[in-house]
Amino acid sequence: MAVAVFAAVSLSATAQAEVDVRVNLSQQRMLVYVDGELAYSWPVSTARRGYVTPKGVYRPQRMARMHYSRKYNNSPMPYSVFFRGGYAIHGTTATRRLGRPASHGCIRLATGNARQLYHLIKDFNGNARIRIHA
Repeated sequence: MAVAVFAAVSLSATAQAEVDVRVNLSQQRMLVYVDGELAYSWPVSTARRGYVTPKGVYRPQRMARMHYSRKYNNSPMPYSVFFRGGYAIHGTTATRRLGRPASHGCIRLATGNARQLYHLIKDFNGNARIRIHA
């Protein structure tokens, strides 16, 4: 009987498992929590002057291993996690700009970090929350 109860609790906990992505615009930093535990802390680049990165709480809408921006000259957006329309978290080769606002509104990460995040969200079947705040 105790085994059955433990199995049910264990399955319930697994069903609630989630990736929690927190982007701090003022610090230009992303914190990634897995099941409530801090797993990663990465520098990012968000919207530069004249553009906006939307604040709020989102869920991944779609994902693409390699996306090319139709709006910005076919710019490569590796490991894209789209969270609101054309806004995405994605990799960049412009790593020297990470930690400072530099994008048209997307959230840029070093490509290796974007790859890790992309696969982590896939491993959790898209069960992720993306929180963007000042």
